Amino acid sequence: MKKVRVRFAPSPTGPLHMGGVRTALYNYLFARRNKGVFILRIEDTDQKRYVKGAEEYIINALEWCGIEVDEGLNRGGEFGPYRQSERKDIYRQYADILLDKGFAYYAFDTPGELEEARKENEKSGKTFTYDATTRENMSNSLVLSEQRVKDKKDRGVPYVIRFRMPENEILVFNDIIRGRIEVNTSTLDDKVLFKSDGMPTYHLANVVDDHLMQISHVIRGEEWLPSLPLHVLLYRAFQWDKPEFAHMPLTLKPDGKGKLSKRDGDRLGFPVFPIEWKNPETGETSSSYRESGYFPDAFINILAFLGWNPGTEKEIFSMDELIEEFSLERVVKAGSRFDPEKAKWFNQQYLRMKTTNELMPGIMKEMEGRGLEAETAYIAKVLELVRERMTFIHDFWEHSWFFFIPPEKYDDKVVKKRWKENSPAMLEEMIVVLESIIEFSSAETERVIKEWIESKEYGMGQILSPFRLAIVGGSMGPHLFDIIGLIGKKETITRLRKAIDSI
Repeated sequence: MKKVRVRFAPSPTGPLHMGGVRTALYNYLFARRNKGVFILRIEDTDQKRYVKGAEEYIINALEWCGIEVDEGLNRGGEFGPYRQSERKDIYRQYADILLDKGFAYYAFDTPGELEEARKENEKSGKTFTYDATTRENMSNSLVLSEQRVKDKKDRGVPYVIRFRMPENEILVFNDIIRGRIEVNTSTLDDKVLFKSDGMPTYHLANVVDDHLMQISHVIRGEEWLPSLPLHVLLYRAFQWDKPEFAHMPLTLKPDGKGKLSKRDGDRLGFPVFPIEWKNPETGETSSSYRESGYFPDAFINILAFLGWNPGTEKEIFSMDELIEEFSLERVVKAGSRFDPEKAKWFNQQYLRMKTTNELMPGIMKEMEGRGLEAETAYIAKVLELVRERMTFIHDFWEHSWFFFIPPEKYDDKVVKKRWKENSPAMLEEMIVVLESIIEFSSAETERVIKEWIESKEYGMGQILSPFRLAIVGGSMGPHLFDIIGLIGKKETITRLRKAIDSI
């Protein structure tokens, strides 16, 4: 098997969508699994759609995800430059080779002439396609004399270079994910390879670059499948060995109806970008996984399962485990529906697995943002009590605030249901018991209070429900005695007296 060299080749037309990151991830996993090279190349042939800051965004997003580039835009390498706009002269040479061999031709049709041809076809109920059946009636070098072609070029008449699609040929090729594919060339049009602005189209540029950069496998999205016949024919025309192809399934909206788009995130209430993107024109920011509180390894795990499965029940994979298990043969053909709730579940699993030291910087940042101070050791103990209830680090405060400040109000529904006429008297009795406890730990306070409840023949709910209400302001929170064991005797009794006076 030849050296594995794969590339991720995004266009800098805006922020990198999670579907694009998945393409990068599958290329990266395949490269690492096969001890190959992962290349980052920027395909910026469409200069009209270029967006300032998009390249930097792509680099930063991959870095956050832990997808390491071996060669390319931000790394260098012997096959550069890795930005297509810096390779224009290279593409023109190869366009000329195709022209000389008769695999391509000059087309001088003006936008008006093309529009007229479309209208003529529409009159007879047809869709205009620039192909073998129509090119003989258009303004191109297949029809015009050599002298007329030369005259037009000398006068600077704008032209494009189109590929000359063979007529009625059955193309047969293989896709690693989709298997055998057959296409009749008569169903294909003569795609533009070189534009009038002097820039190549994606079709020519990516084939030339993939050949010159010795790409062994082209792993890309399903949307490029219709372009595959042309790319295969270009390899044949140049007499180059073609790479192996693998076209991944689409990432679908949560309801399964259509491809997940860049616009769906804010509209449907979940992020679709890896890191925050600020529109350079409008200043608007788009929600992202990093800023929403997702861990990068959880995000990667989410993406890995959008089209691939390991063939087992296991769902949680580190990057190293994904590299070990990944294969293109286990990538499915059908589109994969994105489930926002499952994405949250993945993050929750990672939060539970991380050590306290790994989580503490984020927790401390949350505390500082609220202007609160507490000893690190105390915060760490609180975290261990509430982490099972958290999905994101920013959930910490919601589940733990009562460890740091007393409740200012009490849940009306809980008060109505749990606070009885005799509750104040019972809690006053309990305060006396609590004051007598020397070792005010979770285990000791629980033992003493439960023994006292039994000795008084009170119901557990009679005491513990209003007790919890007094400590946390409602019915939420972890084990009650774990809470008071941390906040301490003095604070516990203070909160009980406040509840007795206030409710």
